[in-house]
Amino acid sequence: MLPVFTLIFLSLSYSLAFPKPRNEADVNQSDEKLALEYLSKFYPTSSSSMAFDERIKEMQTFFGMRVTGKLNKETMDMMKTPRCGMPDVAAFTLFPGRPRWPRNSLTYRILNYTPDLSVSVVNEAIRMALDVWSNVTPLRFRMVTRGRADIEIQFSDGTHGDASPFDGPSSVLAHAYAPGNGIGGDAHFDEAERWSSTNSGINLFLVAAHEFGHSLGLSHSTDRSALMFPTYRFVRPSNFRLGEDDINGIQSLYGRSP
Repeated sequence: MLPVFTLIFLSLSYSLAFPKPRNEADVNQSDEKLALEYLSKFYPTSSSSMAFDERIKEMQTFFGMRVTGKLNKETMDMMKTPRCGMPDVAAFTLFPGRPRWPRNSLTYRILNYTPDLSVSVVNEAIRMALDVWSNVTPLRFRMVTRGRADIEIQFSDGTHGDASPFDGPSSVLAHAYAPGNGIGGDAHFDEAERWSSTNSGINLFLVAAHEFGHSLGLSHSTDRSALMFPTYRFVRPSNFRLGEDDINGIQSLYGRSP
């Protein structure tokens, strides 16, 4: 299973796997390296032998940008935007094999808490994020405080027991796993971020709502108005409304709210 809402800019070198990119005047050597890492992380289904320009075009097409095949400022700005670590696919999309929970009543457990927010604020943000999905489906969520839960939530930094270590502030925000046994459905949040209930840091409710979409079986969307679009953007929680694309996706798995 693949982690979902992770913002990752890796520090590995891919100079042997890809030809040197042709960049424009406003893109420097550091940007070129970041671009190679970005494409390897978020477009892994492309052939590694595909020309760099073609891979850039694939990314630009996904985001609805001007398709040039050039590593220009617009493209680099998008690559530097905090986002989910799940690879990009078309909207709305489900994970390969269409994984879903076989029942509508699910449990969740918060294994630990970020010091950035009070316990009550974290509890409320997580509850609200799950309500986003239960409001439009038959799904119901119950919090437990001991034993195994279907969706286990934790705040960690760096290496934290899975194959996707966090990388510090401002890149990877969180990631989650598709429904399944073991780590399936679990959501991990990078403790290196400054979590917030407002727009003063990274809003926990917004990130959690996106991650739980992955926990329930949704992949990323190309619809910029969708919650499942890969990049983070702040919306006042009181004004948040789940997009039509998100609703169509989740209801394709679980049906409509009774």
